[in-house]
Amino acid sequence: MNERELSKRLAIVASYLPKKAFFADIGSDHAYLPVVVCSQDHAAKAIAGEINEGPFQSAKKQVEKQSLEEQIEVIKGDGLSVITNQPIKQLIIAGMGGGLIRTILDNGKDKLTTVDRIIVQPNVDAELVRIWFDQHDYVLTAEEIIKEDGHIYEILVADRQASSNPYQDKNKEYLFGPFLIREKNAAFIEKWESEQKKRERIIAQMQQAVDLDQEKIDRLKKEIVQIEEVLGGE
Repeated sequence: MNERELSKRLAIVASYLPKKAFFADIGSDHAYLPVVVCSQDHAAKAIAGEINEGPFQSAKKQVEKQSLEEQIEVIKGDGLSVITNQPIKQLIIAGMGGGLIRTILDNGKDKLTTVDRIIVQPNVDAELVRIWFDQHDYVLTAEEIIKEDGHIYEILVADRQASSNPYQDKNKEYLFGPFLIREKNAAFIEKWESEQKKRERIIAQMQQAVDLDQEKIDRLKKEIVQIEEVLGGE
């Protein structure tokens, strides 16, 4: 297995690991990322955590096939419960919703004492993870947004010891991403044009309801204004 076998999304996630990393990949899904990283860096170590039996067994086979048992420990378990006494330095959670990532981090806070860097790739609701980082002494230090196979992905990196503050306007930048909003690449613009239309559709549907959720409608309208401001400033 080589780096070309990682999707573009996972290759970017892996690129934020330092040399000699000791990381946990939660929801490792066949352990592709740990296998590639540890194949290329023989000083790296990883825990591949997986809750589902099928991917867990597949991950074990993948690690054995590459003879990486000394570097990668495949553990079946929920969230950060797969981290026991290992001094993990980096944490990866990729391919889940932002709400689930936040829940995993919340439920496993006691496992983060040695973790200096968290790399996440939320499929939706990235703002929930940005808020969590900001409230738990992890500073957002990098973000990327890409399009791959028709899907748009955001990758967020946060460091515990970073002293910089990436935010100028949290009300807006939690939603859009402080780094992404400054770069405004093609994937960013495409995502937020789509998100604007989605909010407009939701409002139209909600206004047909007998019991109006005016609070949610007002929040969506406010977000549409923010999107228009951001995209208008291209």
